[in-house]
Order: sequence, then structure tokens, then C-alpha cells
Amino acid sequence: MTAGTALPRVTTTAEHELAALQREHGRPLFALLLRLCDGDRQRAEDLLQETLVRAWQHPEALRADSFASVRPWLLTVARRLAIDARRARQARPPEVGDAVLENVRVIADHAERAAAMLDVREAVKTLTPQHREVLVLVYFQGASVAEAAETLGIPPGTVKSRAYYALRALRRVLPGYAADLR
Repeated sequence: MTAGTALPRVTTTAEHELAALQREHGRPLFALLLRLCDGDRQRAEDLLQETLVRAWQHPEALRADSFASVRPWLLTVARRLAIDARRARQARPPEVGDAVLENVRVIADHAERAAAMLDVREAVKTLTPQHREVLVLVYFQGASVAEAAETLGIPPGTVKSRAYYALRALRRVLPGYAADLR
């Protein structure tokens, strides 16, 4: 046999019965499962397929003479499968889609933060003493412009301009951190 040729497909009686079962009872089963799955079509389709697999695994239930239709048995199996699936989902944490993960803010780990602090500390040492003292007061100690001006004995406008030029100098020294300094 060559790679391009395929064996003829042999269908068994069980496959014919299962196909007939799908044609006859598939829509009502799917409708029930869709309601039980709160409108989730994919989950309902999966459960419908599982219901038909159970029917295939238990041919004795399909051929029982004690009832006129196999539909009640199929509906019961489908309902129980839906209940089991719901319980299984509730027993584990909810699934999160990719879209949610893309919007989550990434938090740097402790080592990255420590390295960044060292980089900033070294960069601040390159500033002039006047620029450094304004940055320390305003950005590191949280003082307002007015408080920094009073502490340093300079006008508030000078505090603002020194802070501006100090940040600009830091942006040049720390190009990888420029987005954080805006």
C-alpha cells in the first residue's frame, strides 16, 4: 500500500445506529444542553457528543424493549453530564481568557526593582548638588514645591525649573527608564 492510497471506510451497524440516533434525537438533546450550559454552544456540542458516546458504549439501553423511545434515556444522560460538567467547573478556579491577561499590568520582581533602584541612585549622583537636593525633597521625600522652596530658601519657580532640568538629565543618563520618568 502506498502513502497516497487509503483503505476503504467500512461502516459498522453501530455507526449506522449512532448516525440515526443523532439525526432523530440530536436537535432536542442540543437544545436541552444549550439551556443547561447557559448558551455556551461549544460546551453544549461537547456534551452532546459525550452523550452519544455513552449511547454507543451502552447499546443495551438503546435496544431495551421496556420503553417505546430512547429519548428519555438520552435526555437523562445529557442532563447528568451537564450537571457533572458544571460541578467540575465550580470546583476549580474560573478560567481566564487571553484578552484579560493581555490587559494585566506586569509587576517587576524584587530583583529588578532593586537593580533599578541602584541605577537611579547612581544616576542621581551625577546631578549637580542643586538639582539633586530639589529631586530628593520633591520626589523622594514627597515635599510640595512650596515646601521645597521654603526649605531651600529659593523661589517656587526655581524649584520647578531645577526639577525639570534634573529629570531631563536623568532621562539622558537612564535611557531605558525614560518612560517611567515622565
